[in-house]
Order: sequence, then structure tokens, then C-alpha cells
Amino acid sequence: MKLFDLTGRKAIVTGATRGLGRGMAEGLMEAGCEVVVVGSSASALSVAEEFRSKGFACHGLAVDLSQREQRRAGFAQAVELLGGHLDILVNGAGIQRRHFCEEFPIEDWDAVLEVNLTATFDLCQMAGQQFIRQNSKGKIINIASMLSFFGGYTVPAYAASKGGVAQLTKALSNEWTGKGINVNAIAPGYMATEMNTALLNDEGRNTEILGRIPAHRWGTPDDMKGLCIFLASDASDYIAGAVIPCDGGYLCK
Repeated sequence: MKLFDLTGRKAIVTGATRGLGRGMAEGLMEAGCEVVVVGSSASALSVAEEFRSKGFACHGLAVDLSQREQRRAGFAQAVELLGGHLDILVNGAGIQRRHFCEEFPIEDWDAVLEVNLTATFDLCQMAGQQFIRQNSKGKIINIASMLSFFGGYTVPAYAASKGGVAQLTKALSNEWTGKGINVNAIAPGYMATEMNTALLNDEGRNTEILGRIPAHRWGTPDDMKGLCIFLASDASDYIAGAVIPCDGGYLCK
């Protein structure tokens, strides 16, 4: 079990104040990791305080990842909070906008691509540079989606961004695996989170989705923990460029 032990490891998790990001951050801390939880508002500080009250080593940091200068300054501050060393980056932050394709505002397209894809690349690049400076191994976990594999409805920007995340993961892996930096992605299935409220409340789509999930339920943030720990640990040292579904079997049906 030492392969999965993260005691002493240091991680940054974006989008960690709620939903899947929070679940993954908690999983890393349960495995022994010290974590900076990054959120878009001051709630990151209260979430970190909540985790510390449970005995975890946790720091909170509010960063608007849609702003390039903010995320670069935020990354540097997060590494400083971790004592100047980084082992793991989890790019858990993401946003969604829904419109019919013929009506999709270019402003919403820009917003989704900036947070979901450009910020992911930016943070990956900064983490890669940090690992190389440290001359140490590193783990990067990106969050792809079922829409990395198919197109969805009324979400062209999200589908494009998550298809991009999958390809970015492979591209980075080609260059960095030989340097000891593992870059992989988790592709969550249909998860019962705030982002999917519209689908959960749509009786027709909800029934359709559940009918295709062999597990017969929507996923939860806890379902992300084991895979995140695996990809952050020594157990995954020979896993590179993978896009791994966590979907209750949805893609198999």
C-alpha cells in the first residue's frame, strides 16, 4: 500500500471548493497530502479552514482563473504556501455555458475556453517548469469529460474545451514523461454536481442518461477520490497520457 501513500506530498487543486474538485482534494489529503485548495472566491479560505479542523494540512487561495495574470501570481503564491515545493497539480476548475449552437454567444465561448482549456495549459506549463527546476518527479491530473469523446447538446464550447484537454494531456505527456512528469486525465461521467443541475432537473434527459449507466446512478465527488489518488501516487509511474473514464460504465453501453 506504500505505492498509494501520499504522506509528505504537496499538491495544488483548482476548483476545490465544491463538487469534483473538492472531492479530489479531500481524497489527496486523506492519503496524506498537503493541499492548496484554489477557488474563485474567498470561500476557498473557509473550505481550507474546514479541512484543517478535520486535521488535514490545507491552505486556501482565491484566484480568478479566467484572468491570466491572476492565475500566474496565484500559482506562485500556492507554491510558496507549500514551502516552495510541488509534487501534484490537479486541474479541477471548469465552467459551463448552455445555448443552442446557432445562438451561442462568442463571449460565452471565450469564457469557457479560457477557464477550461487555456488556464489548464497555463497551469500545466507552470507546474512542468516547477518540477523541472526541482529536478523531481511530478504528477499532473487534468479533468476531461465524457464530452472529450462525444459532442453533447447545447454545449459546443464545453465539448471543444474538453476535447482539447484530452489532446493537451497527450501532447504534454509526449514531452514530459521522460523527465519524470506524468500527465494524465480523468474523464468524469455524469456526476450529480452543481454543473449538471440543468440535466438533473430535466426529467427526460435524466431518465435517458440513467438508462445508459450500468451502475444505475449518477456519480458523486467521492467516486473521483480513488482514481485521483492513484494518478497522484507512485502506483501510476508508468501511466502516461491516459484519459481514464470514471463513468459507471457509461461509455461501454
